[in-house]
Amino acid sequence: MGYSKEQLLALLKDLQIEFSKYEHPAVLTVEAQHSASALCQAKYVGNKGGGLSKNLFLKDKKQRFYMVSALADTKVDLKVLSQRLGLGKGGLRMAPEEALGEILKVPLGCVTPFALVNQSARDVSLLLDQGFKAQQHCFFHPLSNDMSISLNAHGLDKFLKSIEIDPAYVDLEANPTVGKDLPPDLATLVPSGSIVLADQPEKQPSPQVPIDKNHVSADSKPTMVSAKGAKPSISEKNSKGKPVNNAPLQTSFADVGQFVEEILHRTSDLLLSEIKEETIKQHGEQLATVVSDSLRKGLSSDLKSLAVMFKNTAYTEGFHAGAHHQPKRL
Repeated sequence: MGYSKEQLLALLKDLQIEFSKYEHPAVLTVEAQHSASALCQAKYVGNKGGGLSKNLFLKDKKQRFYMVSALADTKVDLKVLSQRLGLGKGGLRMAPEEALGEILKVPLGCVTPFALVNQSARDVSLLLDQGFKAQQHCFFHPLSNDMSISLNAHGLDKFLKSIEIDPAYVDLEANPTVGKDLPPDLATLVPSGSIVLADQPEKQPSPQVPIDKNHVSADSKPTMVSAKGAKPSISEKNSKGKPVNNAPLQTSFADVGQFVEEILHRTSDLLLSEIKEETIKQHGEQLATVVSDSLRKGLSSDLKSLAVMFKNTAYTEGFHAGAHHQPKRL
């Protein structure tokens, strides 16, 4: 059992960290966070001079986990970030949903740096957007998505140091050259060991992606608080035991051509991995059926995630268009 919202808020008070809290309806899904009300939410928070955050929970091929916490407008390219960590272009991908509950001890929609308070998450590497330091305060969910709290970078640092995490602020939009004489600039932030998850029962893949954008409702009522004193269980192989494409999913797809190319690339990689000489000898005339079934199982989760990302991009583009082209009142 992980920390509760109440326990976290009590800890912040004990640490004499000042914060404001805003109660609001729970944000249940990624899609809901990009609803029509998002424009009003952003306008309300913008008047407070704070920054919204988005939080990515990631893993690499060696079962090492990462959390990237950034301003909502910061562009995070997972391929570039993978290279900067020394993992290669395809080194990072979204962590599976079951890892949220087992490692971070939070449900979908509640990923924030505060989840690292749980002992099971202490080996997760945290990368913070350096843009947080320029904000008067930033908004995060306190382990529960029916409330948001705002605090400044100093308060966040104080919390992280209290749980023995040294804050690492990074320019997440930088793209430095990595080569023989130019080592990865973020290699020191790679966790030293892997995390082994418990075996999970087989279930239908979920289209949800653990990407959280924390917004505050325009109906929220702020309250100022001043303190007083073994083997990886998540397989990276398909049902036949053959490797599948583990390239990371991008956080958005603004280009339709790029979206289609990604689908074709993943399908091609999986198809080539299935058609081997021993497979042809073993299945003979049934090869087409076997390969078809394998493609369905291997691509179902990826294609659903890609579709959700494409949908979310459409919501986001519409949101930004509305935010920058609001008619002026006479």
